[in-house]
Amino acid sequence: MNQNIFLLVNSLANQNYFLDMFMIFSAKAMPYIFIVLEIYLYFIVKKKNEAIFAFYSVVVSLGLNFIISLFYFHNRPFMDNLGVMLIQHTPENSFPSDHTTFLFAISFSLIFSKIKYSYILLFFALLGGMARVYVGVHYPFDIVGGIFSGLFGAIIIYLFRDRLLFLNKFIFKTEQIIFKGKI
Repeated sequence: MNQNIFLLVNSLANQNYFLDMFMIFSAKAMPYIFIVLEIYLYFIVKKKNEAIFAFYSVVVSLGLNFIISLFYFHNRPFMDNLGVMLIQHTPENSFPSDHTTFLFAISFSLIFSKIKYSYILLFFALLGGMARVYVGVHYPFDIVGGIFSGLFGAIIIYLFRDRLLFLNKFIFKTEQIIFKGKI
């Protein structure tokens, strides 16, 4: 079923130049867009705790992915000689998708923090994940795994956020020392 869904989504590749370019952009650039959003939240909107909690969620989620990779290896589609590859990728473990995990960890964390318009990020996170399937570097279940891994990390940080405030205060003090109160 995983391969069949992959082939269905990936069969759209190389059919429309503009769709290909949009999906390549989404597959590659979405994490950078989310990083810019994090910087914006921290420095401009001054939602520092929320931005830091989202960062912690990413760390926990990607840590979970690393642990999973120690026990489970899954080929990428091109390693199984399936589909069309629109971007190059190293032949390594594909489950769960680190890109998707990153996007959903931030999205869920900001939703839990009740950041205005954060539900919109779920759409862009899903777009980024599905674009990874479209361009041929992930199976759909890799994306589902990334969604659950991102959710797990965000839930863990949400549950322990009161206990992490001391660490945030340390970060704020360090920031003041580095920027000498200019921010």
